[in-house]
Amino acid sequence: MDAPDLFFETAARARGAIRIAGVDEVGRGPLAGPVTAAAVVLDVQRIPEGLNDSKKLTEKRRVALSQLIHVSAEVCIAHASVEEIDTHNILRASHIAMCRAIAGLSSPPCHVLIDGNMIPRDLDLPCETIVKGDGRSLSIAAASIVAKVARDAIMRDLAQHFPGYGWETNAGYGSKSHSDALLNLGVTPHHRRSFAPVHNILCKELKLSS
Repeated sequence: MDAPDLFFETAARARGAIRIAGVDEVGRGPLAGPVTAAAVVLDVQRIPEGLNDSKKLTEKRRVALSQLIHVSAEVCIAHASVEEIDTHNILRASHIAMCRAIAGLSSPPCHVLIDGNMIPRDLDLPCETIVKGDGRSLSIAAASIVAKVARDAIMRDLAQHFPGYGWETNAGYGSKSHSDALLNLGVTPHHRRSFAPVHNILCKELKLSS
């Protein structure tokens, strides 16, 4: 089975890079909650076994690996808020979160490996994009895991304050139960008003009240 490796990290080191960060984000698609990014600088002598695209791992395995990554590597997790998502757009907000995660590391990396095909416009560091990088680069895979675990924890906490939307299990994605709750319970401050399903409900409410 294909799994991420150190191909891109090794190539960067061959070009002189010493400190290499993998960066990934999670939470572009949900109707609620922030978008979360992580930057991870692995210690090649202490890489946890089993790193992979977070979507290919069970929740239990992700949590266990996230704990190991935090112990063995340098990690910074950052977010862009619902307000920032609605003010800019989800892509721009994702890039804001990525730049914050990179800036939060103890010192700037020599090279950044970014999941996807776009470089954040505010990132002024040597970098490269890797399509489906969370399944190809161990550094990006590690970032995908810690970002996913961190965001899931945020959504579980929000679910305690806003019960009924199922955020503890759907993480804010537009599942049927979440969509039904939007219709029955309404829009919360943590919903992304620029996203069509939420925007449409607000428009209907405005028409009914006018």
